[in-house]
Amino acid sequence: MADKAVQRRNILKSTLAAAAAVGAAAPLASHAQATLTWRMQALWDGGTTPQKFEERFVARVAELTGGRFKINLFAAGQIVPAAQAFDAVRGGAFELMKTFDGYEAGKIPAFAFTSTIPFGFAESDEYEAWFYERGGLDLVRQAYAPAGLHYIAPTVYGQEPLHSKVPIRKIADLTGKKGRFVGLASAVMGAMGVSVTPLPTGEVYSALDKGVIDMADRGDLTANFEAGLAEVAKFVVVPGFHQPTTATSYVANRAAHDKLPAEFKAALAVAAREISAALRQHILVSDAAVLAKYQAKGCEIIRFSAADVAAARPKAMAAWRTATKGDALATKILDSQVAFMKELGLLA
Repeated sequence: MADKAVQRRNILKSTLAAAAAVGAAAPLASHAQATLTWRMQALWDGGTTPQKFEERFVARVAELTGGRFKINLFAAGQIVPAAQAFDAVRGGAFELMKTFDGYEAGKIPAFAFTSTIPFGFAESDEYEAWFYERGGLDLVRQAYAPAGLHYIAPTVYGQEPLHSKVPIRKIADLTGKKGRFVGLASAVMGAMGVSVTPLPTGEVYSALDKGVIDMADRGDLTANFEAGLAEVAKFVVVPGFHQPTTATSYVANRAAHDKLPAEFKAALAVAAREISAALRQHILVSDAAVLAKYQAKGCEIIRFSAADVAAARPKAMAAWRTATKGDALATKILDSQVAFMKELGLLA
């Protein structure tokens, strides 16, 4: 515990130092640089809690740069459909997106491991530490670079629950069900006997409502309640073994990012790190309260046993390895994560 406390203090000091450097530089540069405006499309619908934190992100960037770097924020689908955001930013249609790397894991295997590890890291601090303390940032930037994109930073938070139209009380109950999962979760849940259909976040509600799928992951408990999932899926399964920790990501067009002055690049990185911590803490508090709201809507909260989840982990780990598809960078990322999980005592 002492080592973790020291590590967190060191991280905080470095973050604050970066923020101070950005703030100190602003007055010096204010006369030399004109205002720059970018556009950003987020993952979330307008008015939802995660989108409000994206509003805080763009406001913080503006604040850190003395108002000289403005990011116009758009909700999911407002510029292009969510499934087209990767190619749109890559092609320069707009400069910045908030995304979930797993959406593109079919094309770039490394992305399977930079958004979530089913049955893996149990705590969001552990996953975030892999990015910042075990070289994860550099590895994911290597994965994005050939696409002409620059990975700025993750937003890391905790579990995403499983929402189901039918009761799922143990791992064995997954067999034969139809579910929406993306990224590495799709491979792992497929190994558990689920017929997987990858869908954009915005299509989860309608797919559950129409019975296209039996179950789905989507977002955190509060975001899912705000999206109305309590109306169409009356069983909420926790903990989210399929996505125990989650990383969404700020990704920029690389050419546009390369042109930024160092001060603006630092502002993006600092604001992203701050929002990651702020959203994680908000979700931690709100999740406890929102479960009662689900129950008030007639939902049953199902809690999986730790023993059942642990018994299924070897099968999940085999699916991890398969998901690398033999890709060298994906394998390097997975090996790095497995080594760190062993250091943390999560794996034998």
